[in-house]
Amino acid sequence: MTQAQPDPWPISSTAPDNDAPRSMLPFDASSDQTALADDHDILLLDLDGTVYRGKQPTAGAAEALLAANARTIFLTNNASRRPSDVAIQLQSMGVAATAADIVTSAQSAARLLVAQLSPDDRVLIVGTDALADEINKVGLRPVRHCTEAPVAVVQGHSPTTGWQDLAEAALAIRGGALWVATNLDATFPTDRGLVPGNGSMVAALRTATEAQPQVAGKPGRAMIEAAIARGSFQAPLVIGDRLDTDIAGANAAGLPSLLVLSGVSTPLDVLHAPPAARPTYLAHNLEALAKPSTSLRIANDPAWDINLDHDTATISATDHQLPIDAVSVVRAIAATVWQHHTAPPRQLIAGDPAARAALQEAGLPVG
Repeated sequence: MTQAQPDPWPISSTAPDNDAPRSMLPFDASSDQTALADDHDILLLDLDGTVYRGKQPTAGAAEALLAANARTIFLTNNASRRPSDVAIQLQSMGVAATAADIVTSAQSAARLLVAQLSPDDRVLIVGTDALADEINKVGLRPVRHCTEAPVAVVQGHSPTTGWQDLAEAALAIRGGALWVATNLDATFPTDRGLVPGNGSMVAALRTATEAQPQVAGKPGRAMIEAAIARGSFQAPLVIGDRLDTDIAGANAAGLPSLLVLSGVSTPLDVLHAPPAARPTYLAHNLEALAKPSTSLRIANDPAWDINLDHDTATISATDHQLPIDAVSVVRAIAATVWQHHTAPPRQLIAGDPAARAALQEAGLPVG
């Protein structure tokens, strides 16, 4: 660990890289303290795991969204329900929303199919009646059996999908039908925990057919672009709980993003995130919308000193009088690792009790 070594070790978060992207620049306590929501004129929000889990809203979601001045549009990879049904659920939780505020992967799948098929073409539905409705709205004919000669298959999440549904789809796909999946989410967050999502069912058909579907939902840009097209907006923010869909979709569209830890992705996932799936901001939940954007940005934080030595990171608090903030230590570690283009550390070592408490609260393994 001598300074004469040609490699970048050791690296400290107190040595900023001025060539880093804006999202990676050091925390500046003197900068604008505007609430994150007020920095944007439209919030593009995921639903499952972000605004609610199953039938329960996430902590502070309704209050945070009611207080936000920005337009809110909800983007969901879940194709199982109609926009009107989603709006009713949001309203029951105290969130102001109408069907016009909902963009679903079922709608995106219908647009994708109608661009490639002829009017009244038959499309085999693997999913709910809500998905079938969207196919019908664009002038295509939804069917349920391969014997009805479908020219395409559309597959979306449904809690009742069974072997017979997959068998009909497999026969159609093997017969040459175009295959569109609404999303590839392997899991689905509920109030009981993670359960198999549409991606798990898609995987079964991939195995059975050796085919690959076109994908309509996030992380593709189509849903985000469709939402922004519903008005004239200059400063969108994408918010979600999944790195591989919500955040990757934001990056694909060139937009800033907030990852909330109320759903699928974990602090450890953040540290291992590839460049295409790295968020701009990180927070516990939607209550962060009322906090200053500078305090949420993934950037070097003067409260933490992060020293990397090959595959080990040592984390120490710089001010033991500050309250412990578990998410801030995740931001600081991620900023240091990403800034210096290194692999995630295999071992995290707490340099003092405050660091150990923060790492444990974040659910990160401490060596």
